[in-house]
Amino acid sequence: MSPPGGPTAGAVRLYARATECFDQRVALAVLRLQQASAVHPGRIVLATSLGAEDMVLTDLIARHRIPVALATLDTGQLHAQTLALLPAIEARYGLKVERWQPQPEQTIPFVRSHGELAMRRSVALRKACCAMRKLEPLSRLLAGRSAWITGLRREQSDARAEVPYETADEAGRTKYSPLVDWSQHDVWQHIALNDVPYNVLHDHFFPSIGCQPCTRAVALGENIRAGRWWWENEDAKECGLHMATSAMSSIGPAEENRA
Repeated sequence: MSPPGGPTAGAVRLYARATECFDQRVALAVLRLQQASAVHPGRIVLATSLGAEDMVLTDLIARHRIPVALATLDTGQLHAQTLALLPAIEARYGLKVERWQPQPEQTIPFVRSHGELAMRRSVALRKACCAMRKLEPLSRLLAGRSAWITGLRREQSDARAEVPYETADEAGRTKYSPLVDWSQHDVWQHIALNDVPYNVLHDHFFPSIGCQPCTRAVALGENIRAGRWWWENEDAKECGLHMATSAMSSIGPAEENRA
């Protein structure tokens, strides 16, 4: 029985294509993962969003028995379809995924003060919500680790067009993105060929999936990330996980009053 998603589902039919040098890109991604794990033995983690790219990385890690931990940020606002991947990963690969959640002492007062949909009231409140639900748990997820892996690809958006394979984050940890040079066709080709479990929302035109209030389906011809924070200008559309600055910290009272 196939796990969530599957080789006959809509996203696979729509996006999976055999591209030139695909096998070489897969081999390079495996080599990159193996080398990264060798450089950081026991101190490297795949910070998975449970999106299609990260499911490919999970599959490669499991398939090639690469010693990399798996961890995800359970923001408290994820779709049920996203959370369904956690038991699917364990059932398919026998791998546990760490779940890191925001601190209730931060989320409860924030929602009480600003409401469930505070993120749509202003960019400042949205960034504060991201900082509380993503950045703070990420800091705990990465504590004691010297490297982390992401599913970033250059094709995903203009803001990611020059993402390097390897860089250093603000804390000096090494950050690897083994799929930087993969296309969307490559991602789905690997999923199709290997029956990789994926979020069923991808079959309903959700190419990029974040928190439920901040994600919608995209229309034909829209950018892959057009469904993320669609009410904001393009230059604001990052949550801070992959930005070089720490400007996405919690907002202060003055900013709250302006929101």
